Amino acid sequence: MIVGLKGNIQYKEPSFVHIDVAGVVYEVFISLQTFSAIGKESINLFITQIIREDASLLFGFLQMSEKKMFARLIKINGVGPKVAIAICSTFTPSQFATIINNKDINGIKKVPGIGPKSAGRILVELAGFYVELVLSTDAPASQAFSQASEALESLGFTKAKISKVLSKCQGDDTASLVKEALKLLQTI
Repeated sequence: MIVGLKGNIQYKEPSFVHIDVAGVVYEVFISLQTFSAIGKESINLFITQIIREDASLLFGFLQMSEKKMFARLIKINGVGPKVAIAICSTFTPSQFATIINNKDINGIKKVPGIGPKSAGRILVELAGFYVELVLSTDAPASQAFSQASEALESLGFTKAKISKVLSKCQGDDTASLVKEALKLLQTI
């Protein structure tokens, strides 16, 4: 089983990348989050390999937390690799953890290919996954998102609104996230 690839990028598009590893070129499907973070030359990806009757598919991630999120999503009945990669493309692991924690069904329905039934099933199946996802996140940004969420909740905002607004925020620390969220909450 392939769990990682390190090589040079031969070709890339928003949904996949071709990686040359010692003369063998692999096609690896990636999320938009990974696509926007990769450079032009060399790359080191965490890989999830899915073997089917007709294909052996590789899905690559720059962060281990995104790989864990993808692996957990494909275990849900009715969520295949395409939907899981769409979720990874729409949300960072910390944003998705906030949505799961706040039980924001409308946030999940924003993902292309997910309707109300699938969104509800995802929320039910991932009920305890929030803590695991936050603890495994590679960057301290997840802690900033959860602290900002708690601060806004203490100000009286609903979890659904908080999740919606924080998913649009770009700040790296708690203070900047709260300031940005408060500005957005004023326009709602």
